[in-house]
Amino acid sequence: MRRILFLFAFILAGCSGNSGSSSSTPRFAVVSNNSDEFWTLAESGAAKAGKDFNCEVVFRKPEKGTLIEQRDILNALVNQGFDGISVSVINPIEQAADLKQIAGKMKLITMDNDAEGSDRICYIGTDNIAAGRSAGKLVARALPKGGTIGVFVGSMSALNAQQRFKGLMDELGEIGKSRGVEYTLYRNEPITDNVNPEQAAVNARQALEKLGGEPNVCLVGLWAYNPPALLEAAKTKGLAGKVKIVGFDEKDATLDGIKAGHIEGTVVQDPYNFAHQSIEILAAEKKGDTSKRAKTTVPHRIITADGKVPEGEKAKGLTAAEFKTDLDAKMAGK
Repeated sequence: MRRILFLFAFILAGCSGNSGSSSSTPRFAVVSNNSDEFWTLAESGAAKAGKDFNCEVVFRKPEKGTLIEQRDILNALVNQGFDGISVSVINPIEQAADLKQIAGKMKLITMDNDAEGSDRICYIGTDNIAAGRSAGKLVARALPKGGTIGVFVGSMSALNAQQRFKGLMDELGEIGKSRGVEYTLYRNEPITDNVNPEQAAVNARQALEKLGGEPNVCLVGLWAYNPPALLEAAKTKGLAGKVKIVGFDEKDATLDGIKAGHIEGTVVQDPYNFAHQSIEILAAEKKGDTSKRAKTTVPHRIITADGKVPEGEKAKGLTAAEFKTDLDAKMAGK
């Protein structure tokens, strides 16, 4: 994504836009699950929320995207006496006990990637099963007669990956049955890269070495960096446009691939509002208002070349240009 040139290493956002707030000002933290460009929008949403709700907000990103990094960041924030934290959990099972301890000391929200059983007050993010189903509809539109699909993702330990994959496969199973066609999963499982974009590129090239000669192939990238890796591999093999690609999120290369007709479409989330709504809820909770907890599902959208969505799809459709205009407005704090 072509970002307006301000990338926060961290954010301290009060009602005046600086960190010189009094000690009585609520202090909240937002913690991502990695340092991907995807989280720049969340940083912007956190900064705007700090101004909107008269509080200080700190944004932290584990640079390597490891559980240990995130655990250290969370422990440091707890020790610094913040009033609440919103976190995109890296491994909900392994972190459950730690998150419960945090929830016992302050208000805890999970965003983007949930951790059920963590005693968090709510989860804010995409309905990932529904988003996976949207991706399945895009695949079915690209391969109306069925074919082979390869699914690529950083890690299947993340709940969002599990749910997207389930939604994708459920949708393709239902569509295939209704049409009398079959969608076959390459290697019978998602191909993971251990949250390593370089390995994602290797995985994409290896898959095309096996599948490049087949007539009906669609590669699906479930995390933001996967679709660009798939597109680059297809270009290298001279298969751009022939091998279909469906993605998640809004990397520049993904949007450009949609414009060029090399990517069928991408399912986009709204990380800006993940963070903005997190702070809105935490600020209300600090005042004893629990009514905001119900406002937790952030609708996903679908980006295609013409802005049209597959038949039966309920999510909003946008062109890449329309989506970019919306992103720029959010990054500008409008």
